[in-house]
Amino acid sequence: MWIALVDRDEGGSSCAARAVASWAPDPALDQEFSRYGNDNSRGDDWTGGDGTHSVALPDGRVLWLFSDTYLGAVHPPPNPAGQPHSWRDANAPMVRNSAVVMGASGRIERTLAAPLFPDTGAGEWRWPVAARVEPRSPGADEQVVRVLLWTRTAGTGPYIYGVPTATEVATLTLPGLRLESVTQVLDQRQVPDPGRRVLYGTTMVDEGKWTYVFGGDDGQAPVRRAYVARVEHGRLGSPRDWEYWDGESWRTGARAAPVLGDGRRRGVGSAFGVVRDSGTYVLFTMAAGTAGLTTVTSYWACSPTGPWHGPAKGFAPPLPDGTVAAYNPQVHQAVSGGGRLVLSYDVNWLDAAPATAQAHLSRNVALYRPRFVTLRLG
Repeated sequence: MWIALVDRDEGGSSCAARAVASWAPDPALDQEFSRYGNDNSRGDDWTGGDGTHSVALPDGRVLWLFSDTYLGAVHPPPNPAGQPHSWRDANAPMVRNSAVVMGASGRIERTLAAPLFPDTGAGEWRWPVAARVEPRSPGADEQVVRVLLWTRTAGTGPYIYGVPTATEVATLTLPGLRLESVTQVLDQRQVPDPGRRVLYGTTMVDEGKWTYVFGGDDGQAPVRRAYVARVEHGRLGSPRDWEYWDGESWRTGARAAPVLGDGRRRGVGSAFGVVRDSGTYVLFTMAAGTAGLTTVTSYWACSPTGPWHGPAKGFAPPLPDGTVAAYNPQVHQAVSGGGRLVLSYDVNWLDAAPATAQAHLSRNVALYRPRFVTLRLG
């Protein structure tokens, strides 16, 4: 049961407990990504991906960013009665990241040349996460897109999806969305234990003159710990201007302290989303334990540094049949409105052997595309 707590956030706005009051599937967005993914008019475009993030562009377009991505062609169901799923070739090309452009009408128009962010070297790649449109420098008239990147290096054992290496910031021009530069913000190679390395950018929230950039560690505990940094608008690409919360204050170059997570019942998944609703910060993540494969839960706070209250009662969004898992809940304010928030979640086949999982993703393209729900907070 929720207690009616009311406080003030850092800016003086009213802050009260917030949780998901209602939710429903969003078939329109599901169907639009299916339409575009199944369209074979081009052979080098997006057919599926995870790590879903989005950013609204000044001209009304929306840029959607993805991590590991399938390109190529999609084939219709060979036998709708016995095998009703569209499928892709087992050798369909995969790239480590991609970006697709949605027009102001809500129709996806094209895939940018993929990968948009080139690999850093053999066995090391980049995954894009949260993005913002901001001035090229504080007060400048020219705007650019800043995209946070996670650099990962090939690993084994618990790190079959890569060892966390560094956080970077890429700059894209407007309106052309040309990659202009990539700047390293935080190198984590010097941290011996990969589980204690922190990558930033799973989500960002603007408040006043600041952009708050949330991140997480890569520990193998049931739940992970969340961290936060901040940087002034126009300075995301300037590493020396980043400040990290050390548990007591904001400091440049400091060892950050977690703002949420006890490694057991309270904490975040490998990726999570945060939104500011009036004066309250609301964090969405997969639930702890086995429920974390199916259930989205939330926390709330009056400040990005906490204290974070929760977890709240979760909800289980629709999943396709099979041994599948949901992950990476993200709020998409570019397509939200009217008091409703659009939240995506990624879906993947759950198998310890990557080759087995990829075989399932080839046989059913819907297993590796974002799904969407629309929710209200209360």
